[in-house]
Amino acid sequence: MRGNMELEIKFLPGVGPRRAPILNQELKVMTIGDLVYYFPFKYVDRTKFYAIRDVNGNLPNIQIKGRITGTEMVGEGRKQRLVAYMTDGTGIMELVWFQGIKFVKQSLKPNAVYIAFGKPTEFNGSIKIVHPELDESGPDTEKKEGYIQAYYNTTDKMKKSFLNSKAILKLQSNALQQLRGQIWETLPAWLTQKLGLMGLEESIFNIHFPAGPEELRRAEFRLKFEELFYIQLKLLHLQADRQHKFKGHRFDVVGDYFNTFYHHHLPFELTGAQKRVIREIRKDAGSGKQMNRLLQGDVGSGKTMVALMVSLIAMDNGFQACMMAPTEILATQHYNSVMKFLGGMSVNVKLLTGSSKLSERTVIHQELMDGTLNLLIGTHALLEDVVTFKNLGMVVIDEQHRFGVMQRAKLWRKNFIPPHILVMTATPIPRTLAMTVYGDLDVSVIDELPPGRKPIRTLHYFENKRVLVYELMKKEIEAGHQVYIVYPLISESEKLDYKNLEEGYEHIVQVFPQPKYHVGIVHGRMKATEKDEEMMRFKTGKTQILVATTVIEVGVDVPNASVMIIESSERFGLSQLHQLRGRVGRGAEQSYCILLSGHKLGEDSRKRIETMVATNDGFEIAEADMRLRGPGDIEGTQQSGIAFDLKISNLARDGQVLQYARDVASEIIAADPMLEIPGNEILRKQMIALRKNHLNWGAIS
Repeated sequence: MRGNMELEIKFLPGVGPRRAPILNQELKVMTIGDLVYYFPFKYVDRTKFYAIRDVNGNLPNIQIKGRITGTEMVGEGRKQRLVAYMTDGTGIMELVWFQGIKFVKQSLKPNAVYIAFGKPTEFNGSIKIVHPELDESGPDTEKKEGYIQAYYNTTDKMKKSFLNSKAILKLQSNALQQLRGQIWETLPAWLTQKLGLMGLEESIFNIHFPAGPEELRRAEFRLKFEELFYIQLKLLHLQADRQHKFKGHRFDVVGDYFNTFYHHHLPFELTGAQKRVIREIRKDAGSGKQMNRLLQGDVGSGKTMVALMVSLIAMDNGFQACMMAPTEILATQHYNSVMKFLGGMSVNVKLLTGSSKLSERTVIHQELMDGTLNLLIGTHALLEDVVTFKNLGMVVIDEQHRFGVMQRAKLWRKNFIPPHILVMTATPIPRTLAMTVYGDLDVSVIDELPPGRKPIRTLHYFENKRVLVYELMKKEIEAGHQVYIVYPLISESEKLDYKNLEEGYEHIVQVFPQPKYHVGIVHGRMKATEKDEEMMRFKTGKTQILVATTVIEVGVDVPNASVMIIESSERFGLSQLHQLRGRVGRGAEQSYCILLSGHKLGEDSRKRIETMVATNDGFEIAEADMRLRGPGDIEGTQQSGIAFDLKISNLARDGQVLQYARDVASEIIAADPMLEIPGNEILRKQMIALRKNHLNWGAIS
């Protein structure tokens, strides 16, 4: 892109040196090219005119054309308003202004014909439009009639400089006049012809000034396709480049370690999903290419078992394995689970965390170097330079979004030939987000729970039903089970009227007094040793009720806990609610998740709670979460080193376009992995140009 596209925005007629800094700061619009890529957020059909007699208060924004027959000032002081009366021969409509009254009154011409646009409301038996958009009908506005009008997001600061949506539309018109014939194509001609895509210049014109509904649809599709296509092309290009550069260890053997465990130590029958995932990993690890696979599975779906079994395959082929978790609690839990699963098999497994003693570390470092340590489980301590393996072949990273990109990369360098990488997450990721955030990884999904697990019953109660909740707690504790109570706050908030953790703890101790009941408390302000001590007391059954903040969201596995109570549940995100619910339901008994809330629920809060009550499926919840919050807020995207800057596509709505774009990109990379064939030069150039505008490509995975 050259010429006027790169001209500073201050040189565009209508901007100048006073407005340019506002567009720079508020919209990151630096050039004329940036402006035309600032797309509308909605469109209003201005092709239809309503007769005044047909207008009612239930209609959305409408357009009427009529003559102003008169005006009057009504009310006094702050309540003063200007009312204009418009007629089109079928009835009379009131147009009302509360602000800018003097300016509007001076500009209105009696008996002139105007086009009024706005939302009709009904009050005291008459129909009004408050603060309508008003244009005098004449040669200029006749052109507008019959058009679809674009609307742009603006900020308060912009509006103070008279840069509202209408002003942006005028600037777009100026910009497009200057750019006519200078918007160069960004896709190869063979591709636009093959896919029947609208040309880029025509698309840019129609996105701002649609010639009609069909032209708008085609323009939107072209621009969305291109945006998502280049993301997928880059990810698949990275994947092809990595596979070309990095040969992987070939795991040809399934031997004694794996078979002994499978036939004599497996504590339960694997689910079909676990078997499928192990087959996928075996195929990868036996291909001679380095594996990079994402394993998604809900809390309790059996990811640790899969991680252990693929580590045993690494051992069968003469390699070491390591498993890294974000917290000491989780790392210790993995270690204890693995030791329990192995049940005395001759596999040397060690745990390395920040708390490991010097004497333990010395033994671990020696055994890693001489190859006698088969599996090392730990936290960030695994990343230390002093931790060197003789022959690392398999790396498993749990809850990988909690690790920084550079931290994960350190594990790559623990062997001359990079080890196979399996990253695991219990945070289900919507399909479209997974294709974008982890598009260069192969994805496996465990979508079944182990047999014998009963679905968790989720119930929503308002504050006034607290007595019923306490009855359920007492009943479950009498049956020998335990209860979590989670609060969103640690200390009193001046603005928010929510029960906080300390008050809640005191109240629970009164309702469930000693010595019959024992109540523990855990929150982020406690020292790590105090926290671990309280968690251990709960895990060993010394306390029946644990009052906590979300520090228990990912962590301790207590199969005996059967009730999760979430206080002020309207304040939690869907993903967080689902993670908290996953702390129970880990045994064979029926478990419950109780969502307590105040009576005043916002629309989003109500939808979140309804979704939780309706389904236990983590992937359904993840999709609903993305629809409510948008992709940029989904847990894990920031830590993945990805900054979403999608200008026109929406991952929550454009899944089909994304899949189509990926399929097309996949075909191109399969035929030309390095994009060297004549006709594909433009693809290479565009990926380099877009690198600074879209995603931090180098940080992905």
